[in-house]
Amino acid sequence: MERVMGKFAPYLYVLLRVIAGLLFACHGAQKLFGLFGGVSGSPTATVALFSLMGLAGCIEFIGGLLIALGILTSYAAFVASGEMAFAYFMAHAPRAFYPYSNGGSLAVLYCFVFLYLWFAGGGAWSLDRLLRRDTVSTSGVTARRAA
Repeated sequence: MERVMGKFAPYLYVLLRVIAGLLFACHGAQKLFGLFGGVSGSPTATVALFSLMGLAGCIEFIGGLLIALGILTSYAAFVASGEMAFAYFMAHAPRAFYPYSNGGSLAVLYCFVFLYLWFAGGGAWSLDRLLRRDTVSTSGVTARRAA
């Protein structure tokens, strides 16, 4: 099965990266700009920018866009994964032991998806790859191709 389906892996990877990044950015837009229902169900409610929730909103919005576009993907995914781990243990775990009971299953899922993206990087279809396509690695040293 891997022989047949393996050729689709790069396409599915970019789909995972883009969808996860855009959904994560939507969570940040919800906190920062009151979009998608706002905070606490109020369409105009936002959080203070210089608060813990404001910092989370910035990480989610900016990090989500960076991940979706494939710019600095590993760094953005590392920070996003850490934020989701922090959010789970600070906001969800004290409520109950199991993620389904404490409402933290999405935070756990994001944490592990971003952990994977941290190691996998932007992939073949990322803006990082596009911007660096004119460089080639030669014995560990990056050199520009002759035009």
